[in-house]
Amino acid sequence: MRLQTATRIAIFAVLELAAEPERQLSAAEIASRFGISVNHLAKVLRTLGRAGLVEALRGVGGGYRFRGNAKRVTLLDVILLFEPVGPAADGSREPGQDTPDGRALRRVLNEIDDIARATLSSISLATMLKLVGQEKSQEPLRRAARRAAVDVVG
Repeated sequence: MRLQTATRIAIFAVLELAAEPERQLSAAEIASRFGISVNHLAKVLRTLGRAGLVEALRGVGGGYRFRGNAKRVTLLDVILLFEPVGPAADGSREPGQDTPDGRALRRVLNEIDDIARATLSSISLATMLKLVGQEKSQEPLRRAARRAAVDVVG
């Protein structure tokens, strides 16, 4: 499954802010961490703010703070703010869709969409933060393995 850039940025920003909900971060800090445009991030943060997931704090030392419930907000909740998950609702027609082959393919694709929605709705931000923590703990081992590989090759 591929996600649009804005959706990925939203997930990264929400996770970064939800990791320490009492801490506030500037858009520049978040953008720097993920190597993304501050302007693009600002648009994403506005959408997250309208949804009540983040709060913008103005003034000196301002920034953004997480306002959701990491145990209840799911990946699907964030994704649906930026893109649909499931069949196209625009009424567009696909070649062969009215043939037995096309209908069979549509059934399979609908099932895949249902599985994706169910999976994304079952993964909370709290669960994602645990996965991020696991990845961070594995990072020193990955760096050591890369250094060892370079030493063997070099």
